[in-house]
Amino acid sequence: MKLGHAALAVLTTVIWGVNFVVIKVGLAEFPPLLFSSLRFLAAAVPALWLVGRPGVAWKWVVAVALALGVAKFGLLFLGMGAGMPAGLSSLVLQSQVIFTVVFATVLLKERPRPVQLVGMAVAATGIVLIALDYGLTSPLSALLLVVLGAIAWGLSNVATRYAKPPDALSFIVWVSAVATLPLLALSVIFEGPSAIITAFGNATWAGVTSLLFVAWVSTLFGFGVWGFLLREHNATTVVPFALLVPVAGMFSGWLFLDEHISPVRLGAAALVLAGMAATTIHRPSRRLLAAPVS
Repeated sequence: MKLGHAALAVLTTVIWGVNFVVIKVGLAEFPPLLFSSLRFLAAAVPALWLVGRPGVAWKWVVAVALALGVAKFGLLFLGMGAGMPAGLSSLVLQSQVIFTVVFATVLLKERPRPVQLVGMAVAATGIVLIALDYGLTSPLSALLLVVLGAIAWGLSNVATRYAKPPDALSFIVWVSAVATLPLLALSVIFEGPSAIITAFGNATWAGVTSLLFVAWVSTLFGFGVWGFLLREHNATTVVPFALLVPVAGMFSGWLFLDEHISPVRLGAAALVLAGMAATTIHRPSRRLLAAPVS
């Protein structure tokens, strides 16, 4: 990989890691489901005029929108809104690699190799240790919401594999557009019109800036660069850079939000990263299922 492309890969993963801190800022002003809906609205509206059709059957756009946009991001934002730390969220969410392999085995009949099974077991051990440590001081429900978000991400990865979109950026823009209304409807039902009105009335520049960062920088720029790198290089060259996402997420959470990283969580994080690294080891002829979007 060229040095410039490697720099782009590092920049993108750092943006995705810092993005979890930015989400925390936005959730301080907007209810979780509303914030998720506005994120996709802001990402889709300007970009729809610049991209073509998704290039796949609409059923796949809807399927990924529901799994990735509504379920994954809705659950992630709910979990973070319920108190899940930004850095820990960035780590736990990457367990989607485990669920992607599981769903690919069941639904796509792809047989995981021994190194992947060992990696999944190691990463799962790290997640369990985090759950035990986190549950001692914080509501376990917040952690479970993020884990459910990772499961939904795994399903969306399989759906994306079925769809095989020719243009990743165009596809994610249309997915964002379709996800907007269901999330808004869920916000109206569960968060209530009054909470939505209050959020808009009390919005500050910090909240608006965080929304635009998540929509434009993390989603459009990040996914666009990632798609470009996957077109220029083998997935086995690009995807391992995704392991930097939880590293950047945990470091930025500690730096900007003063989030505590206990020795247990640090050791568990090492297990999760090692396990995920093992699952990303692929034969040169195969392409990886997941593209980490945050």
